[in-house]
Amino acid sequence: MALPQRLTHFFNESEVEKKWYIVDASGQVLGRVASRIAHVLRGKHKPVFTPNADCGDFVVVINADKVKVTGKRTELKTYFHHTGYPGGAVVDSYKQLMKTKPERVVMHAVKGMIPHNRLGAQVIKKLKVYRGTEHPHAAQKPEPLKF
Repeated sequence: MALPQRLTHFFNESEVEKKWYIVDASGQVLGRVASRIAHVLRGKHKPVFTPNADCGDFVVVINADKVKVTGKRTELKTYFHHTGYPGGAVVDSYKQLMKTKPERVVMHAVKGMIPHNRLGAQVIKKLKVYRGTEHPHAAQKPEPLKF
């Protein structure tokens, strides 16, 4: 007598309801908040998580300029990118980037924690980062995401 086969249902993007969350990053440690954001963006907090589909939610991060780092990272941390031109290597310090573009610091931290493939490129588009408390996503009624 054969046992009935149990099949795992793999959800696709159209079957999953996507929600909007808002995260206040003021006073929080960069790596810890980025890890939690990446978890929600990817959809790992849902029981319908499918590794090869975008099942995650949208995340709006406010107060990116008030995020903190621990230890001596304020002085020692650097960010590297290349313009694509010969001799186009650019190295920015954490302090300098926090003064000019604090959104990029949070975005860089979260981007390093999601897959580096086409799915990751699709997932990172659901992250919206803003310097202050103002954001244009009030119509989506984002729920606060508590850690």
